[in-house]
Amino acid sequence: MARVTVEDCVQKVPNRFELVLLAAQRARNLSRGEELTIDRDDDKNPVVALREIAEETIELPKIEQDLIRSLSRAPEPEPADEEVLDLIPTDQNIFGLQDVTAEEENAVLTAEADDMSPEDLEAAIGAELGGRGFR
Repeated sequence: MARVTVEDCVQKVPNRFELVLLAAQRARNLSRGEELTIDRDDDKNPVVALREIAEETIELPKIEQDLIRSLSRAPEPEPADEEVLDLIPTDQNIFGLQDVTAEEENAVLTAEADDMSPEDLEAAIGAELGGRGFR
C-alpha cells in the first residue's frame, strides 16, 4: 500500500486538529493492545491509525468517545455524610465553645475559679506561667 497522506484522512475528518487528536487516541489504543483492522506492513502505531482512518476501517465516534473519556478528569468525590471535625485548633473545637461571647467565657472561667481552693488556683496560675510562679 502506498504511504498514507494527510490529504487521504482529511477527506474523512475535515478538521486537521480533530484528525490529529483522533489518530493519536487510536495510536494509544493500539499501544494498549487493541486489535488492528488493517495489516501493519512494518508501520508504527500513528501511521497505522492514519491508515485506518483513511480506509474507514474503524468507527470514529468510538475513538472520539475514548478520547473524551481519556481527557476528562475524575469527578470530585461526594462530600461525606458524616460530620467532619476541624483539624485546625480553635477555641471552638478545643474547648467546645460555640459562639460564646467574651463575657460568657469570662463568667464560666470566674465560676470555675470560685470553685477552686487558693492552692489549686495558685497551682493553675503557676502552670499557666510555665511553672515560674509569681512569688
